Parts: sequence; structure tokens; C-alpha cells
Amino acid sequence: MRHGKKFNHLGRQTAHRNAMLANMACSLIEHKRINTTVAKAKALRMYVEPIITKSKEDTTHNRRVVFSYLKNKYAVTELFQQIAVKVADRPGGYVRIIKLGNRQGDNASMAMVELVDYNEIYNPNGAKKKKTTRRSKKKADAPQVKAEAESTETTEE
Repeated sequence: MRHGKKFNHLGRQTAHRNAMLANMACSLIEHKRINTTVAKAKALRMYVEPIITKSKEDTTHNRRVVFSYLKNKYAVTELFQQIAVKVADRPGGYVRIIKLGNRQGDNASMAMVELVDYNEIYNPNGAKKKKTTRRSKKKADAPQVKAEAESTETTEE
């Protein structure tokens, strides 16, 4: 029975589960987006969001605490230097899980896990699409051409 068990054990022993989540968190921090199963994605979200919250305040203590979870100094550096700057004003919800369907081999439900601030499609503060105009260039340029013709006529007279 699983009375009082608050998280998914993912069918692994504690050391294996912690190592797997640490590796997945490092991959997420490095690549900003990874594909995995839905169960692992939900477990990863619970694992990585407190770590990202810790990274908002860049102190030696917080760096050591985050390193104790991730065990990868390059991921810790990336987290504190780049990701923490982007999520500084966000009060939580740093990770988005998008379901992708089922895997070909074993029909496992798959999901894409991504950092919210690094998606250009969903992020309203990201790069905006250029608006296209529906009027033709000739009509838009016609008043300027007419004004230029009048100014040349006045200077010739």
C-alpha cells in the first residue's frame, strides 16, 4: 500500500530515481526542452521547480544547495547566470508539460517538458511576428509621389 507516499516512485530505488531526475534536470537546463514520458515529466516538474526558485537569489549557499541536487557545475552555472535572470519576475510555474501522444515501441504516453520563458510561440514577451498590411504599396506611395510632384512644380515656378 502507498499510504502517505506523496510522489511517484517511478518503479525505481531511491538512488536510481534521484540520479535519473538529476540527469533529466541537467538536460532540461542545458537544452531548455526535453521529451520523456508523462510520469517522468510530472516527477521532473516537482524536482526542478524548487531548484529554479533557489536560483533566483545568487548566493554561495544557494549554489551549493542546487549543486547537491544537480551534481553538474555547468548546469548550475547556466541556471544561475541565464535562466534565473529570465524567471526573476515569475512567481512560479517555470516548466510546461505538453503531451505528445504515445511512443511507437511500447505505447507509453510521451510529453515534452520545456522551460516556459524559452518558448517563442507561447511566450508573449518573446519575438513578435511582423504584421502584414493588406493595402498595396502603390496606394500607400501615391500621396508621397503627388506631394513630391507639387513641391517640384513650386520650386520650378
